[in-house]
Amino acid sequence: MEYTKNIILKNARQCLLRNAVGEDAREVLNVFLRTREQTDFLSSYKDEAAFDEAFEQQFLRDKARAEREAFLCAVMDGHIVGTAGVEGKGGSKVRHRAEFGIAIDQNFWGLGIGRALTAACIECAKNAGYVQLELEVVSDHSRAVSLYERMGFVEFGRNPRGFCSRCKDWQELISMRLELN
Repeated sequence: MEYTKNIILKNARQCLLRNAVGEDAREVLNVFLRTREQTDFLSSYKDEAAFDEAFEQQFLRDKARAEREAFLCAVMDGHIVGTAGVEGKGGSKVRHRAEFGIAIDQNFWGLGIGRALTAACIECAKNAGYVQLELEVVSDHSRAVSLYERMGFVEFGRNPRGFCSRCKDWQELISMRLELN
């Protein structure tokens, strides 16, 4: 599924939202690793990355060809500063549902990139025919929870032992969903 959009951020700078492609593998991998060093809100740690640039390149090529999935990146001054994606959940009983995930370099938080990538993924999910978009977010990540609520996501459950953090013991996860029809 193809997606491209130029946006103006809160700091009046331009940002390009587009599909990440195979040639972006090194930068996407670097963003993946960097964001996992910067925050404890993501589902894995830098040292748990079990893939390399070649794997990432094939992953991005597959996503670029997928009809019902999207993997987007935010590009500023020619460099990728964030990624987000929509992925289907599986077989026919859950074909109507997709999962959403996002990671942004902390140096670029607060500029509107998260909101723009979230809106882009919602648009992609609708265009792919999904009825429901789902995510999980650490309950302590109030900025993200607030963003998702403003975008129309609603809470449908909590897991008090969702993540076992190396830094904070247990982290509660909030399950949220957005009905797309």
